[in-house]
Amino acid sequence: MTIQYNISNTGEEDVRLEETLNILVNNALSRFEGKITRLEVHLSDENSHKEGQNDKRCLLEARIAGLQPIAVTSNANSFEEATKMATGKLKNKLETVLGKLNN
Repeated sequence: MTIQYNISNTGEEDVRLEETLNILVNNALSRFEGKITRLEVHLSDENSHKEGQNDKRCLLEARIAGLQPIAVTSNANSFEEATKMATGKLKNKLETVLGKLNN
């Protein structure tokens, strides 16, 4: 599974953030590694450099061979929290979609 990060307006060190999130995403979605060909992680701070509640946004887009991309989004106070929530949503969607294919 290839993971592509698109990070904008974060104000954080992108390399360190990618390493942290890479571990989190791989652990959460390892079960689907053979099914997902590419995972795009889009991170943005919706308020730019201003403080705000739930202004960190994570959009995950999973590409599965032969299927339409599956996308989920989540907002939280930190990128790590937003990514955890989004991976949980994506995991549920993948279980539903792939479960229907198996039946």
